[in-house]
Amino acid sequence: MTSVAVRAASAQPAAVGEPRARARWERWATVGLLAATAVLYLWGLDRSGWANSFYAAAAQAGATSWKAFLYGASDAPASITVDKPPFSLWPMALSVRAFGLSPWSVLVPQALMGVATVAVVRASVRRVASAGAALLAGAVLAVTPVAVLMFRYDNPDAMLVLLLSLTAAAVLRGIEDGRTRWMLLAGAVVGLAFLTKQLEAFLALPAMGLAWLVAAPVDLRRRLRDAVLAVGAAVLVGGWWVALVELVPASARPWVGGTSDNSFLHLTFGYNGIGRITGNTIGAARVVTSGSASRILVGSTAVQFAWLVPAAIVLAAVAWWLRRGAPRTDPVRAALLVWTGWLLVTGATFSVMHGVSHAYYTVTLAPPTAAMLGIGAGEVWARRHRPWALRVLGGTAVATGAWSVVLLTHSPDWNPWLGPLIAALTAAGAIGLLAAGGSGRPVRRVAVAATLVAALVGPLAYSLQTVGAVHTGSVPVAGPSATFGAPSAAGAYGPAAVSATDLRRHRPGRVAAAVRNLLVQDPVRYTWVAATVGSPLAARYQLGLGYPVMPIGGFNGTDPSPTLDQFRADVAAGRIHWFIGGGRVYGYQPGGSLEAQRISAWVQATFPVRVVDGVRLYELTGSR
Repeated sequence: MTSVAVRAASAQPAAVGEPRARARWERWATVGLLAATAVLYLWGLDRSGWANSFYAAAAQAGATSWKAFLYGASDAPASITVDKPPFSLWPMALSVRAFGLSPWSVLVPQALMGVATVAVVRASVRRVASAGAALLAGAVLAVTPVAVLMFRYDNPDAMLVLLLSLTAAAVLRGIEDGRTRWMLLAGAVVGLAFLTKQLEAFLALPAMGLAWLVAAPVDLRRRLRDAVLAVGAAVLVGGWWVALVELVPASARPWVGGTSDNSFLHLTFGYNGIGRITGNTIGAARVVTSGSASRILVGSTAVQFAWLVPAAIVLAAVAWWLRRGAPRTDPVRAALLVWTGWLLVTGATFSVMHGVSHAYYTVTLAPPTAAMLGIGAGEVWARRHRPWALRVLGGTAVATGAWSVVLLTHSPDWNPWLGPLIAALTAAGAIGLLAAGGSGRPVRRVAVAATLVAALVGPLAYSLQTVGAVHTGSVPVAGPSATFGAPSAAGAYGPAAVSATDLRRHRPGRVAAAVRNLLVQDPVRYTWVAATVGSPLAARYQLGLGYPVMPIGGFNGTDPSPTLDQFRADVAAGRIHWFIGGGRVYGYQPGGSLEAQRISAWVQATFPVRVVDGVRLYELTGSR
C-alpha cells in the first residue's frame, strides 16, 4: 500500500473533516493538561522525605562515586548493588550531583518522567484520534492514583512506564511510515527499560511485536528483518551493562544485590524473573502470594488503577468492531492492538504471580488503559450522529459510575458523599446522552461534561488524597486506604499503618543527635563510618550521616556478602569504624543470612557495646 493510502486509512473515521494542523485551542489545552499534571506531581513533593530510602541512598552513593553510579551500588565504596539494574538511579544521582542531596533532588526526576509520560501517551493517541480523545487519554493517565503515587516516588517504576510508553509510540510511528529507524529506536528504548526493571520490561512487547508484523506498511520480509534489528538494538543497548557485570572479576565490582551467587543473570531470571511468578526465590526473603485471574481487579489493588479499565475495554472492543473492514495497515487498529495487548498480557501476568507482588506494579497498566479509553471513545464519538453511538456511550457511562461506587466501598468512611455525587452525575450524563439524539448540541455537551466529571472524580479524589499523604518504605499504596512501609511476617516490607507523629519522628534519614555525633567522628579516615545488617537500616543512617554505611547482606540482609572473613579483613584494615547492632526502622529488623548472623555474633563477642538513644553501637577500632 502506498504512503498516500496509508494516510487515507488512518484518517477514517476518527479524523474526518479535522485539519491535521493543531488548532489554537488544542495547543493551549495540551499546555494546560501538562501544566496541571506538573502541579499534581510536584506539589509538596518533599512531604514524604526520601520516600524509598533504599533507592535514595543509592542515588546519594552514585552522586559521590562514579563506580557506585555505574553499578547502582547502595554505598559509595560499592560493596553491594541494589536489587535492580541502575538506569532508573542515574537521573536521580545526576540530580543529586548537580543540586545537592535533598528529597527534591531525588524525587523531581520521577515527577518530570510522569509529565513526559502523559505527553507521550497524549501525542501517540493524537496520531490516530481526535484532539479531544487524545486529551482525554492524557487526563485519564494523569489522575490514575497509582500513577500519581509512583511519579512522586523514587522506585524504578516511573522510569519503566515512561520507557514503555516511548517504545509503544516508536512502534506505532514505524507502523505509520514503515521506516526501519523507528523499530531501531523502539529496540534501543526496550534495552533501557530492561536496565530499569529487567524482565518486566518485556511484558508489553508481544503486543508491540505482533502489531508491527501485522500492520507495518512494508512486505513481510522487511517486517521480519526490522523486527530482528529491533531485537539486536535492545540486546546492544541493554546487554553492554550485563556483559560488564558478568565479565568484570567479582573482586573488582560490587556484589549483585538480591542473589546468592553474585550473578546478574541469576537476579534476572530468578528473584526478579521466574521467581516472581512461582514464588521460589533464593537470595532474598521469600514472599508467596496467591494468584488468581481477578486479583488485580478486586480489593486494594483495583483502586490503584482500575477505575476506568471496564470503560476502556468496552470502548476499545467497540472500536475494534468498527475497524473490522479497514486495511491491514490501518494505524487505528494497530494502535488498539498495541495498547490492548499491553494491558491484557501484563494484567494477566500480575494476576497469576505467586511471588513478590505489590499493588503499585499496576502503574504499568495506566498508559494502555488511558490510550484504549481515548481511542475507543474517539471512535464512538466520531459516529455520535448515529443513535447507537450515544447509547453505547450512555451505557458505558452507567457501568463506569457503578464501578466507581463499588471501588469507593473500599474506603466507606472517607468522603462518603462521593458515591452519591458520582451516581447523580452518571445518571444525568447517561440520560443526557440517550436523549441527545433528538436534542441540540448544548444538551449533548452538558451530558458529555457530566459523564466525564463522573468518570474522573473518583480517581482524581484518590489522587489528591495521595498527594496530601505521607508515603515511605518499599511498598507505597495510593488513596485513603494507603498504609506505609513496615515489615510483613515474611521479612520484607509490607503494609502497616504508621501515625503522622511517628513518621515525623522516625523519617528515614533522621538520626538522633547523640548517635550521629558518635558515628561521624573523623569520618574521612574510614571507607565506611558504620556497617549494619540490611539495606533499609543502612540507608537510613547513610542518608542521615552523609557518609557511607555498609549494608551487610543487601536489602533483606539475606545475601552472603560480605563473608565473615571479608568483614574481619575490612575491620583489621581500619576501613569500618562502627557496627550498628540495634535500633529498628518502622519495626523492621532483619534476621539476616548465615554470614550476617556470623558477623553479628563475632562483633558482639569481640567488641564492647555502647547503648546510645536505644541503639546498640560497637566501635570496631576500639579495644578487643
